[in-house]
Amino acid sequence: MYRDNTKTVNIGDRVIGGGNPILIQSMCNVPTDDVEAVVAQILKLEAAGCEIIRCTVPDQASAEAIEQIKKRIHIPLVADIHFDYKMAIAAIEHGADKIRINPGNIGGRDKLMAVVAAAKEANVPIRVGVNSGSLERHIVERDGGVTAGGIVESALDKVHMIEDAGYDNIVISIKSSDVKMCVDAHVALAKELDRLGTRYPLHVGITESGTVRSGNIKSSIGLGLILDKGIGDTIRVSLTGDPAEEIVSAKLILRTLGLRKGGIEVVSCPTCGRTKIDLIGLATKVEDMVANIPLNIKVAVMGCAVNGPGEAKEADIGIAGGNGEGLLIKKGEIVRKVPEDQLLSVLKEELDNWND
Repeated sequence: MYRDNTKTVNIGDRVIGGGNPILIQSMCNVPTDDVEAVVAQILKLEAAGCEIIRCTVPDQASAEAIEQIKKRIHIPLVADIHFDYKMAIAAIEHGADKIRINPGNIGGRDKLMAVVAAAKEANVPIRVGVNSGSLERHIVERDGGVTAGGIVESALDKVHMIEDAGYDNIVISIKSSDVKMCVDAHVALAKELDRLGTRYPLHVGITESGTVRSGNIKSSIGLGLILDKGIGDTIRVSLTGDPAEEIVSAKLILRTLGLRKGGIEVVSCPTCGRTKIDLIGLATKVEDMVANIPLNIKVAVMGCAVNGPGEAKEADIGIAGGNGEGLLIKKGEIVRKVPEDQLLSVLKEELDNWND
């Protein structure tokens, strides 16, 4: 497992790398200089389970806002910088817990060195971010297009620049919207860092993955493959939509892979002609109901009494619909029959009194 032996990096009061838990990250989609809007969004994301938040810093007002935002939130704040090295320095001065830069577009080596000097003085980590859409022209032309190898080469070139300045408080992020290319690039990068003896922690994600529907599919496949190879210390599910959806998806991906415990897992059948209740609606209500219940159990929602007990036997507790009535099931055993319209409330009562 690459992640078990990565360099540890402190981001605010959180520690990543070295086998520490994989942390979930998201990014605000409101202007950073609108402090009230940013704080409201971050607090909502915190409640959903976000553990690191990133905000764009395109101007001085946004950099100055960081100081006010940090007073009112409870998770580390990462400043996202493009093009203007002065904004990276300003973000550090105003309390950013980490900065994200692409050293290739920050304005040249001298300006990069100025950013590194500021980060070094404040001991603020630098996330080196390289995307498939931002590769240097000579690499793209040489390779006949964007390749996994080109992404890795570009990232390592930028990392070496920072190392040459005497700084190694680094996190690396390489992303592509091409899922297979992204997976291949992460595998190649992990192997190369291992060979070099510089196991920096990696932030992983599938960039520009799309809407909630398509983005979830691409991110689940891509992140699943990368994480299952032992790669990745922080993750983001990048979706075109409410950032809170990113947190829900990220938690589910980690739990599905066995990389995070806690939280109720809901399983439900796909319905068939035997289904006599609104199972789709019921399953959705159950999923919403259990979202913030701190139990580490599995709940099954089944559509009929024929297969319900058998299919739900792997779950700790479950409900199955019938014709006007339903079943409460525990470990595959029917323990109670209840009227159909009471299924949800009976399940809620059982969970409220659950002794984990």
